[in-house]
Amino acid sequence: MQKWHHIFHKSTGLSPYVWVVFYILPFYSIIRSASPDRWVYGIIMIIVYFACYVLAFKSRGWVVYFWTSVQIVVSITMTLMFGYMYFALFLAFFIGNIQKRAGFFTLYTIHLLTTIVAINYELITRNPVFLSQLPFVLVSIIAVVLLPVTTYNRNNQDKLQGQLEDANKRISELVIMEERQRISRDLHDTLGQRLSLIGLKSDLAGKLITKNPAQALIEINDVRMTARSALKEVREMITQMRGIRLEDELSRVRQLLQAAEIDYMLEGDPILSNTSLITENVLSMCLKEAVNNVVKHSGASLCCIRIEPSRTDLVLQVKDNGGGIEGANLYHKGHGLQGMRERLEFVNGCMDVVRDEGTTIVIKVPNVTQRPEMEVNAQ
Repeated sequence: MQKWHHIFHKSTGLSPYVWVVFYILPFYSIIRSASPDRWVYGIIMIIVYFACYVLAFKSRGWVVYFWTSVQIVVSITMTLMFGYMYFALFLAFFIGNIQKRAGFFTLYTIHLLTTIVAINYELITRNPVFLSQLPFVLVSIIAVVLLPVTTYNRNNQDKLQGQLEDANKRISELVIMEERQRISRDLHDTLGQRLSLIGLKSDLAGKLITKNPAQALIEINDVRMTARSALKEVREMITQMRGIRLEDELSRVRQLLQAAEIDYMLEGDPILSNTSLITENVLSMCLKEAVNNVVKHSGASLCCIRIEPSRTDLVLQVKDNGGGIEGANLYHKGHGLQGMRERLEFVNGCMDVVRDEGTTIVIKVPNVTQRPEMEVNAQ
């Protein structure tokens, strides 16, 4: 059973207390500015307003617009009768969370116009209670103008971000599926044909070994050459599948940053002549993860990638001007840093995270001068 002190969430900040103040203010405004015979009308309107507010949150479809319209009527009535216009803030927040474009702009326009008309009426009639809180009224009207639009755009951005992540996952799945199909086709076209030929020639050599040893020896030599040719083709195929070059990954990074509206800057030569293919593949994977962190978590407007090769090692830096990564233990924050460090350890590399006016990820791997032909033969 849940204990009573566990009903409220931990670390909620000041938000619940701010809303409690808004709950109390209408009652205070009624008692302060109205005669006792009008208290009953004011309290009834407050109860009706909050009931409609709850019903609007729980309803779906056109019923939401009905309850919101009732809230607008109550808000305007409270402004005209008691000089209390702060229900407009509740409405501004609620209207901003409406997802349908037509419904949002319709309610936003109605709410804004009716609020402005009610405020002008109070100013013309020179209601002393209303005039005494004029600075708060100005702040409230600014919130009525900006809060719905800000909330609506933020919700749409979050929705688009979720759709983008789903699309990226789907694209990754399709790429993996297409790669598997390509590998199966390549294996069928290379190994399938070669192994069939090896089987046929082996059977033929077995039949000819007693009847025509010379011809059988020729067939055995053909089997040997076919096996070597198949092994060479398999090695070439494995080399192509081992990973992508850093320069190819940088082109994808540039497209990703452009889509996220983050400026991109590259310093250094992405063509690595003294780095093995497997090390370059690890660098490409780490670069991809680092840039994903910049796009998802940093809030940066600029991402600078620097490549600094030397005779003994290669340094890759990914720097952004965002808010940085908070917390002392970086490798348990869900940013993929632990996975990057494990990949780098596989190629004797290391990584460091510097937090100063943004975040800089410094990746260092040893350079090994090795030609591609030697790397293929090492398989």
